Amino acid sequence: MQAVVLAAGEGTRLRPLTEDKPKALVEVDGRPILSHCFDRLLELDADELLVVVGYKKEKIIDFYGDDYEGIPITYTHQREPKGLAHALLCVEEHVEDDFMLMLGDNVFEANLADVVNRQREERADAAFLVESVPWEEASRYGVCDTNDYGEITEVIEKPDEPPTNLVMTGFYTFTPAIFHACNLVQPSDRGELELSDAIDLLIHSGRTIDAIRMDGWRIDVGYPEDRDEAERRLQEGYEADPEVADAPLE
Repeated sequence: MQAVVLAAGEGTRLRPLTEDKPKALVEVDGRPILSHCFDRLLELDADELLVVVGYKKEKIIDFYGDDYEGIPITYTHQREPKGLAHALLCVEEHVEDDFMLMLGDNVFEANLADVVNRQREERADAAFLVESVPWEEASRYGVCDTNDYGEITEVIEKPDEPPTNLVMTGFYTFTPAIFHACNLVQPSDRGELELSDAIDLLIHSGRTIDAIRMDGWRIDVGYPEDRDEAERRLQEGYEADPEVADAPLE
């Protein structure tokens, strides 16, 4: 399965760490965030890495070259920061079938394989890794609502009043149908093409999107203190709890 990694971000909130490099090359525990992403994707048997680059793109291309641990890398350029749906459209011509999507500013130690297996075994239209967060933090993320079957029924990007505290984590699987939805998205109030709006279009067109509860942890490295927290957790290690992913979604 191909894997798409969105790594075009500048990382202004990470300064001074990003003054001379893109966000994806900020080191966590001695290695770039992007290397941690690639490692997780290779564990999931990714056979090609499709990397969307933007800010200081040549730094990423020069660092990794044409492959990572023998897996080929194809780079595409997001010329303007117009949102995640816009970034995803940059790889449309290279995607052949169902694919994984990872946001390139996240560090994961979690049950990502459960998401991929759901996509492969049940041929869902999409599957997302989700987690429950404190209610006061939910407005920072894409918030999900689900039905009794664990299917996502609504996604709202950074709502002022979140309807739930269940949020997307930055790891997804999709069929190529997501590209049609991304092409239909209109700019949000932030002036961006939001991935959450494309997902909502999928839902309202009758597509099935399954939510998989996260077992483990992930850190969205947005600030220097997030980088420090990710380093601490990596050094502590992680063991999966097989009962967590099957627990009811709250």
